[in-house]
Amino acid sequence: MNLEIKTVYIDPVTAVQVAGEVDLYSSPQLRKILVALTEKRTTPILVDLAEVRYLDSSGLATLIEGLKQCQRYKGRFMLSGISEEVKQVFELTRLVNVFEIHATVAAAVESVSK
Repeated sequence: MNLEIKTVYIDPVTAVQVAGEVDLYSSPQLRKILVALTEKRTTPILVDLAEVRYLDSSGLATLIEGLKQCQRYKGRFMLSGISEEVKQVFELTRLVNVFEIHATVAAAVESVSK
């Protein structure tokens, strides 16, 4: 399955909606979008993984890079909608505590609005 990525603005969050498999072949697409957003110092950035069924180490590396780039300018980088399969990758790598993870896009947007 190809990767589909859509960037939408849900005031005040820039959400990157990802669908498909984030792997060695498709992660450069996601990286390109995250780099473009962080170069503009966009904050907060939310990567919605609700439609992602598979994420490998290169996909994980792409998300870590986005997080680090965002931290450089004191931005906020969040993830939402992580499936059980994908969540296992975060738990195995102990990155579940590194990322700000929300159950849904709405929950992430609400956390910013507080």
